[in-house]
Amino acid sequence: MHERVTPVTAINLAKTLEQYHLFYLEDPVAPENIDWLKMLRQQSSTPISMGELFVNVNEWKPLIDNKLIDYIRCHVSTIGGITPAKKLAIYSELNGVRTAWHGPGDISPVGVCANMHLDLSSPNMGVQEYTPMNDALREVFSGCPDIDNGYAYVNDKPGLGIDIDEALAAKYPCEGGIPSWTMARTPDGTASRP
Repeated sequence: MHERVTPVTAINLAKTLEQYHLFYLEDPVAPENIDWLKMLRQQSSTPISMGELFVNVNEWKPLIDNKLIDYIRCHVSTIGGITPAKKLAIYSELNGVRTAWHGPGDISPVGVCANMHLDLSSPNMGVQEYTPMNDALREVFSGCPDIDNGYAYVNDKPGLGIDIDEALAAKYPCEGGIPSWTMARTPDGTASRP
């Protein structure tokens, strides 16, 4: 849901969707509205995933401690990298929460490999979000995971098993810019959550 609706709407939607037995409902409320998850949990059995926008332990710890989520889906780089993510995975495992690391199409293949290595080392791995890599990425980054029939396979090279060819990367300069889906504005031009 990407925190795009009001908390009351999120609760109503979770209740309405129960009949469809979702795998999980993703990010139903914004981080500043996580107190609403208690009410959502009391009114719906739809599994909840949360954490895409989290940046520190104070955002996810109370949700896990209070059994308000079923999946933690932080963006590994924004919570500090592999070590904090591994600590989060272990803490989650102790509390019955599965991992679902954030894996959008705008992370590099290095980030994809980091996510997958965390998955392989975590008994509570739930699911991995994955965006297919195009031929240019596979050319520049040797060691990209192979995907076959819905399963991801990392290689057996040291570390994360991936490397970058900087000369090849120069053929594909970054265009930059802000994705248009993040540019919601009110009529007066103020940045706003869509």
